[in-house]
Amino acid sequence: MPPAAKSSRSGLPPFDPYDPLGLDDLLSDEDRAVRDTVRAWAADRVLPHVAGWYERGELPVIRELARELGAIGALGMPLTGYGCAGASAVQYGLACLELEAADSGIRSLVSVQGSLAMYAIHRFGSEEHKQRWLPPMAAGEVIGCFGLTEPDHGSDPAGMRTRARRDGSDWVLDGRKMWITNGSVAGVAVVWAQTDDGIRGFAVPADTPGFSAPEIHHKWSLRASVTSELVLDGVRLPADAVLPGVTGLRGPLSCLSHARYGIVWGAMGAARASFEAALDYARSREQFGRAIGGFQLTQAKLADMAVELHKGILLAHHLGRRMDAGRLRPEQISFGKLNNVREAIEICRTARTVLGANGISLEYPVMRHATNLESVLTYEGTVEMHQLVLGKALTGLDAFRG
Repeated sequence: MPPAAKSSRSGLPPFDPYDPLGLDDLLSDEDRAVRDTVRAWAADRVLPHVAGWYERGELPVIRELARELGAIGALGMPLTGYGCAGASAVQYGLACLELEAADSGIRSLVSVQGSLAMYAIHRFGSEEHKQRWLPPMAAGEVIGCFGLTEPDHGSDPAGMRTRARRDGSDWVLDGRKMWITNGSVAGVAVVWAQTDDGIRGFAVPADTPGFSAPEIHHKWSLRASVTSELVLDGVRLPADAVLPGVTGLRGPLSCLSHARYGIVWGAMGAARASFEAALDYARSREQFGRAIGGFQLTQAKLADMAVELHKGILLAHHLGRRMDAGRLRPEQISFGKLNNVREAIEICRTARTVLGANGISLEYPVMRHATNLESVLTYEGTVEMHQLVLGKALTGLDAFRG
């Protein structure tokens, strides 16, 4: 990384090509400490190995990584009590950015653990649920997953077929969930099911008879991540397994909003890694007797990538401050998820063109990030769903239902 340009006689700070808007100035010392801790962990524990994990389609050390992430306070970061860090929304966002700059699969591990499974238990669970599950999950000793999406119901979870019925004082669950991150390594699954009273959430220990989580293989995206199907075949649970704090879709959708917020930041991590790879490559790669970074067309690509990258980070930061102030609306999260993932993919694709044929090699992170983002684009709400959320907010007219 070359030194930044010298400051001018006016006393202005030097221009930093890696922070052209000076967004670091928006962060407190504590914010920077959180960011730097996660960045250092990812550089040491993920970056040297992730290309191999991705190529082999595995994350063999997921349990070890989970414990290490718990040790640095990255699991359930914004939650308070029960061993959780109680960090700000901005600090959690910065952690997501740094994790996804390493790999989307690592950020997904943390998002599902903290923003979906732990968040659901923390917000809607009983005190017994919280005491039982949250401390070991915060420490990474227990991994959690979140069962909402089904083989035939993704964007429309209200149509889910998984059902929980009463049998005496017990609950009996039957159904299937699909595309579940962490599923086959989870110690507890938060499963959403139809009941006679509406959709309810259940804390399902993974060792319950009738529960299984076969891993999904043959993925070409999020390959360094554990993705599973959940099968519930007569899973019998005690009465107190239900999360008492919510009935209806409001429960899982509020969890998804929390996870989508992390994606707003995380996508910019993948984009940043790809942009920086392209910038460094453009300075050193020579064609026609000069560095390709000296050609106008390459500079135009780098300028456009930098503009969209740092606009996206600024948007994420703004949403984080609104969340910390208790003023962040779900529509605003949709705004951020729609914009930042879409722009991140475009940045990765443009960065690939700067690297030419080298852009498809796992020696560089660009193609790995680009293919990962194809999953991020459609999970936690597809482009179309977020467009319709914003369309409804803008017009007052609901396009979801006929």
